[in-house]
Amino acid sequence: MNLHMISTVVLVVHWVVIVGLSIRVVMRRPPVGVAMAWLAVVFSVPLVGAAVYLLFGEKRLGRGRAARIQTGVPRLVRWQAALREQTTPVSIEPVGEPLCRQAERTTGSPALPGNEMLLLSDFESVFDHMISDIDTAERTVHFCFYIWEGSGRAKDVVDALIRAAERGVRCRVLADALGSKAFLDGIQAGRLRRAGVDFRAAWPTGLVRALATRTDLRNHRKIAVIDGRVAYTGSQNMVDPRFFKQAAGVGAWVDAMVRITGPAAASLDGVFLFDWSVETGAAFEPPSVAGARGYSGRDGSSVIQVVPSGPDFQAEAIHHLLLKAVYGAERELVMTTPYFVPDDALLTALETAALCGVAVTLIIPARNDSLLVRHASAAHFDDLMSAGVRIALFKGGLLHTKSLTIDGAISVFGSVNLDMRSFWLDSEISLLVYDRGFTRHLRDLQDSYLQDSDRLDPGPWNARPSWRRFADNVCRLFGPLL
Repeated sequence: MNLHMISTVVLVVHWVVIVGLSIRVVMRRPPVGVAMAWLAVVFSVPLVGAAVYLLFGEKRLGRGRAARIQTGVPRLVRWQAALREQTTPVSIEPVGEPLCRQAERTTGSPALPGNEMLLLSDFESVFDHMISDIDTAERTVHFCFYIWEGSGRAKDVVDALIRAAERGVRCRVLADALGSKAFLDGIQAGRLRRAGVDFRAAWPTGLVRALATRTDLRNHRKIAVIDGRVAYTGSQNMVDPRFFKQAAGVGAWVDAMVRITGPAAASLDGVFLFDWSVETGAAFEPPSVAGARGYSGRDGSSVIQVVPSGPDFQAEAIHHLLLKAVYGAERELVMTTPYFVPDDALLTALETAALCGVAVTLIIPARNDSLLVRHASAAHFDDLMSAGVRIALFKGGLLHTKSLTIDGAISVFGSVNLDMRSFWLDSEISLLVYDRGFTRHLRDLQDSYLQDSDRLDPGPWNARPSWRRFADNVCRLFGPLL
């Protein structure tokens, strides 16, 4: 076969692959920005672009995992409904009713009254409370974290889990296979397993698995539940920020968690057990709903909706709920996120809210551990500030808290970043909190972040060098893939 014939065959194969994948992308109907980004990759990088798309372009869950999810989700929804029947009728202010209805219709998760919430805004408090609760555990300890490292206070949690397992408490732990890769193969994980802690990797990876499942679909949830009666969730991974990613040059990670007692703790336990069944193949066995009203010892004041989202549940649920929350704001909207790479729909919602007179504030870290995200975020600042959105750059480290407060009445709090990955690819957990008291505490925390931030001035920002503006806009094109 001569060189000319080889070139012809390669060219024909190249165009057959491009046309075939282009049809596949169009027929799968992803968001327009995502579709255009993938088409650009497929067309611009011969054959390699096609391979990248086949590895990362579709939400391939794997046949076994997809079957377990299809079986488990309806059972989880039915169990959530039964949990609601064990609680008193929900009373929500009119401002929160549309969001609450949408969340329940989208995910099946009901709003549950009678919860007590404690906002923990520093890592020492999180570890102190969590270890104390583990040491009082009598039946079960359930943990699910994206990143787990064994340094500092995180080692104290390992020690507490070992103590619990040694006294007969059933301890089950999930750690994301990619986010916690070093820990899963390390000394501390070995100690946990030898002590009897059932420690599993979530979304296992590998060359063989990559053929059947998309390897960058991750479990990004942060959930801890003790005896089904007390739970933690928020943005903090199982890491000590004094040791975590110190070489990244962004400072210590700044997080917040919430400690919950009440029916919502049982709801979070149900989500964990759903994840456990998907990862282990065990039958989904939700906790008992009996006595859910009495988990806190006394009725609390907070009404909470526990909203799981992601490819294992409702892929677009949290995106739609955030849009509703933004459009529902009448006076004030304050957001914190470490990674701000929104789609056009969320950008339009934020700009529309600001143009309608809503005081919209976005607080993000001044320094980010992802260069692409840093530039992609910056590409949106011009339009946002032109609409009246206030942008604040936090100087006290990498602000990792994910929070949203609406009109001082509603909070959205959990693991979701304002980026495409959290909206559509990662398994996430969010709390919709219909409680002015908790929202006031969260709003005070947001204010403390603002006090340690510099407000972005439109004048100097618009005068930044052309090369920087070009770099921002180029990275913006990759936003749908970040």
